[in-house]
Amino acid sequence: MSLLTCQNITVAYAQREIFRNVTFSVEKGDKIGLIGANGCGKTTLFNTLTGQVQPLEGGIFCASGMSIGTVAQHSLAGSRKTVYEELLSVFEPLMELERQMEENDRKVFLTDGKTPEYLERQAFLRESYQANGGLTYVARTHAALSGLGFTKEEELLPVSDLSGGQRTKLSLGKLLLSAPDIMLLDEPTNHLDVKSVEWLEDFLSKQTGARIVISHDRYFLDRVTEKTMELRGGKLYTGKGSYTAYKKNRALQLESDRREYEKGMTEIRRIEKMIEQQKRFNQERNYITIASKEKQIERIRAALPELPPPERGFKLRFGEVTRTGDTVLYVEKLSKAYGEKRLFSDAGFTLSRGDRAFLLGPNGCGKSTLLSVIMHRTQPDAGLCRFGVGVKVGYFEQTQRELMEDKSILQALYDRFPRLTLPELRSRLGAFYFRNDDVEKRMCDLSGGERARVALLILILQAPNFLIMDEPTNHLDVSSREVLEQALAEYEGTLLCVSHDRYFVNRLATRIYSFDGDVIRETAGGYDAYLEAQRQPAAAASASGAPKKTNAYLQRKEAERAERKRLSRIERIEELLSTLSAEKEKITETLGDPEVSADYEKVLEYTGRLSAIAEEQQTLEDEWLTLSAD
Repeated sequence: MSLLTCQNITVAYAQREIFRNVTFSVEKGDKIGLIGANGCGKTTLFNTLTGQVQPLEGGIFCASGMSIGTVAQHSLAGSRKTVYEELLSVFEPLMELERQMEENDRKVFLTDGKTPEYLERQAFLRESYQANGGLTYVARTHAALSGLGFTKEEELLPVSDLSGGQRTKLSLGKLLLSAPDIMLLDEPTNHLDVKSVEWLEDFLSKQTGARIVISHDRYFLDRVTEKTMELRGGKLYTGKGSYTAYKKNRALQLESDRREYEKGMTEIRRIEKMIEQQKRFNQERNYITIASKEKQIERIRAALPELPPPERGFKLRFGEVTRTGDTVLYVEKLSKAYGEKRLFSDAGFTLSRGDRAFLLGPNGCGKSTLLSVIMHRTQPDAGLCRFGVGVKVGYFEQTQRELMEDKSILQALYDRFPRLTLPELRSRLGAFYFRNDDVEKRMCDLSGGERARVALLILILQAPNFLIMDEPTNHLDVSSREVLEQALAEYEGTLLCVSHDRYFVNRLATRIYSFDGDVIRETAGGYDAYLEAQRQPAAAASASGAPKKTNAYLQRKEAERAERKRLSRIERIEELLSTLSAEKEKITETLGDPEVSADYEKVLEYTGRLSAIAEEQQTLEDEWLTLSAD
């Protein structure tokens, strides 16, 4: 059943078209992820669905009585209630039922139960109360507040005392508990720590209503969506599956479309040559043939798949690094506290060459402090840490304080790397999407995303063999995160990183160090392995002071070998597909030769080969999809 249908809607602001001819429908129970680069129009589409923005063309049609809910609808401005009272207000209809039940029970008592109409109303009210969750709404309110990270003490705070982030979380809680027919969630994980995000994922998994979710958290999208819509270049693309499945299927479809497009263009070029030849003959029957061939070209062009414009983005590659010794970082009995708050105690671990280790834990647990201690910028209370032989460290700081300079980007880079000429630096900045006058922007005026790109370029120019990174994806959109992920996956050095991006962690990590109170525990593998270890802590996790080094080392090496083998096979398959595609095009062109087409045996031979190529392509594409899903 369609709850909402959009038909060919077009939206523009001040002569700038945001998107055109967007068409989709939302069925009952749909779980849709809406993705796209920053500024592509995702929030504008939400505002169009809620009526805040009117489309220039097209229409939006809703089922009778259908309700749409957004966080913005649950504004807390001017609220004088406590946090608990504000969230509980979602259930005002149930509280009104309670008041009616109390009043009716009083009437039943006063009439000694001898008035049938009061008894009938008593039964009706109790049935309605229970059917709408009256027995559990108080418990659900407390559970939601706890899940969103509010403490018991914070439940009693006035809403006016909350920070902007806390008010947003409370508005999110009101939206979740109000359970509209369609829920529009715009970056719902922005102000949540990992624990609260996991609670939200679990909450949404139990919801039966439809939802559309905008998020840069790809792991979250994989957990809470089953369909994907992508806004790109003013057009909407849709597909089955959550984020990861959609992107893989989309990549396969694009590759298939490109091959089909090239095949069509090859045929067009062949026919155009025939037309040129016919024109040289300059006879009446030749012009009849020309007209026929031109119509054939028109039919082929009309059937060509539409290829999307190339995506904007920056190029990132760390390149070759100098080799370090086997041990890159050694940490022993490290402790740090601020007053009564102990962040970590007796922390110890060793990073080997090629490790990609991630630090996980709630906000404020000491992850950034540990990195600062390792970089010798913060003094520990006890313990030591030292780098191995030949280690050259590159540090990506979360706050980027050192880049808050009153200099242009170009000047700041030249001051750091005077061996490079200004044209060379302009070229490097161009690869990071700083072009023309952009290089003259002042560092202190840059956005978070722009400053992150400058910081990454500095790291590349430093050519470190050990990267220490604190939340490197914080200000990057999804496409930029994927560029960074690919660069780090190919990076030949060692990595120690703090990140809340679970998708990022899952793709790159070979081991995880998690903060458990003031103890740091080690888990081999990525985020999924870490979650499994959390479920079976006795079997899968060990205190960082006594890790099982030999087993963890062997597991890492085996995993790395398997990963290299997988990536190598994927690359080989792509080469084979390219070769087969070229052979197929050549055979198709040959079959168009009149001399060949007149030879029955040759036609039979070539068509047999085309059939074999199609089977090989299908087999290789199936294998590519399987390997890419690992």
